[in-house]
Amino acid sequence: MSGALLGLDLGEKRVGVAVVPRGTTMAFPLKTIQRKGREHFAAEIEALVKEQKAVKIVIGLPRMLKGTIGPAAKKVTDDVAWLKTKWSVPVVFWDEWLSTREAERVLLEADVSREKRREVIDQLAAQRILQSYLDSQSGLKTES
Repeated sequence: MSGALLGLDLGEKRVGVAVVPRGTTMAFPLKTIQRKGREHFAAEIEALVKEQKAVKIVIGLPRMLKGTIGPAAKKVTDDVAWLKTKWSVPVVFWDEWLSTREAERVLLEADVSREKRREVIDQLAAQRILQSYLDSQSGLKTES
């Protein structure tokens, strides 16, 4: 890989961010961004692209259980259509398939407090989205 990958779990209030650093094959939780308007959010992500030397952004697409595009996925695609005009790297969508619920399950099993879960759940969801994408590109299976 020639540069890092960023993964985003877009929520209405918070966005989880994960990264696959250059030269690695593992996604790591990076940070949670509070959404304070589109311009501010677009600038924060573009700053991360530069800081991480990212070559692509992978965004979780919340498809419905039958794989169709519902209201949540439509909102994400509408937001991203505008955001792509502000970012300097390509953007791809990846089916997030209940990534937030899976992250919450892992945190509950690890007995992480409710307050701490709230701080990291979006980052872990972004990490799962990004790792799933990366595994699919390398022919590996994601472990559930």
